[in-house]
This record gives sequence, C-alpha cells and structure tokens, in this order.
Amino acid sequence: MSALDFLPSRSDDLQALANAARGCEGCDLWENATQTVFGEGHPGAQLMLVGEQPGDEEDRTGHPFVGPAGRLLDRALTQAGIERRDVYVTNAVKHFKWEARGKRRIHKPPSKYEIGACRPWLESELLAVRPRLLVAMGATAAGALLGPGVKVTRDRGTILETAEHRLVAVTVHPSAILRSRDAETRHEAFSAFVADLKVVAAAINRDVAQTRA
Repeated sequence: MSALDFLPSRSDDLQALANAARGCEGCDLWENATQTVFGEGHPGAQLMLVGEQPGDEEDRTGHPFVGPAGRLLDRALTQAGIERRDVYVTNAVKHFKWEARGKRRIHKPPSKYEIGACRPWLESELLAVRPRLLVAMGATAAGALLGPGVKVTRDRGTILETAEHRLVAVTVHPSAILRSRDAETRHEAFSAFVADLKVVAAAINRDVAQTRA
C-alpha cells in the first residue's frame, strides 16, 4: 500500500486532499502518530517549501512548521523578504516518526520506503498548487524532489531542475541550524540560510517581472 490508495477523486483540490490524508494508512507511520500533518498555506502560492516530516509540536497540533524549526523558518523568511502567508509549506512525509527517550519523543528519519509511500500526497500538492519554485529544506526533501544525486552542502543556494521540469532550490532544514554546537555557529548557519532564501526571493521576483513584461 501507499498514499495512492487513499487519494480522493478530486486530487487537484487541496481541501479534498487534506481531508483524505487524515485517514491515510499508506505506511506504518500512522500507527504511532497523533494525526496526519498535511501541507498548509496559500493555495496558489508561487513558492512551496518542502521539509522532511512533522515534528513533535506539529504532530500534536496538526499544523506544519509550528515548532522551534518553524519559528526559526518564519524569522528567516521575514529577513529574506518573503511573507509566510504567501507561501505553501509541507513535508515529504506527513506523519511524525519518533522513538521514545524517557518522556520525550525523538525524531527518527523516515526510510526510503516511507518517503516513497507518501510521495503521492506531495505530488498531488505540487499539481494542486503549481508553484513557480520549490525549496527543498534538508536531504530528505532534496532527495524526494531531485533524486539521490543531489547534495545539500554542494548544491545549496542554487536552483536546479527536476526531471518533471520543476525548479527547486536546495538548502538546509531549519532544525539543522537549531542543532548547531554553539551560538556563533548557529548565527553563521542562520545567516547562510537567509542568504539561500534571498536567492529564492530574487528568482521569484525576476520570474514575476518577466511574466508581466
């Protein structure tokens, strides 16, 4: 099974997709998750941000990027001149994968099978929103959109093209910045993240200007 078995007949309708995703059992992750965390944002967004999977706070609230990484993302978007209300945010995997460590639930990376099983939801979001540009945040999102050949450290800050002729900018996941070993390193990582997002903002603005010309 995969998410394909749970897609609604109106797979170009974001609300219909979100409603159907609540009952998805396309892989085993739903069993330990509180709920599905589907993408949210502007339905006709020119920019779509794709992360790995929801975290602990996202799993509890049902909304993407509302935890510490989401708050850092909001700050970076603001500094890059991008309004979060104008973008669509989602994850390659829609359920929180975790392991217990005392009373805490610790994130575990999704497997290739789990990413593949969830792919129909991401593909449907792409078709429904039709963004001009995608931002893959972290290795899981980059691999899901561009395949195994992409390397975040090598390709970040550049705009690549997928086999489906979609434009994708690669950068780090905000959670990686939060894991920095000290305040100085965190500041440098955050500044580099903002610089990547400024490249994205400039590309969107150029594309819009060319379309209007």
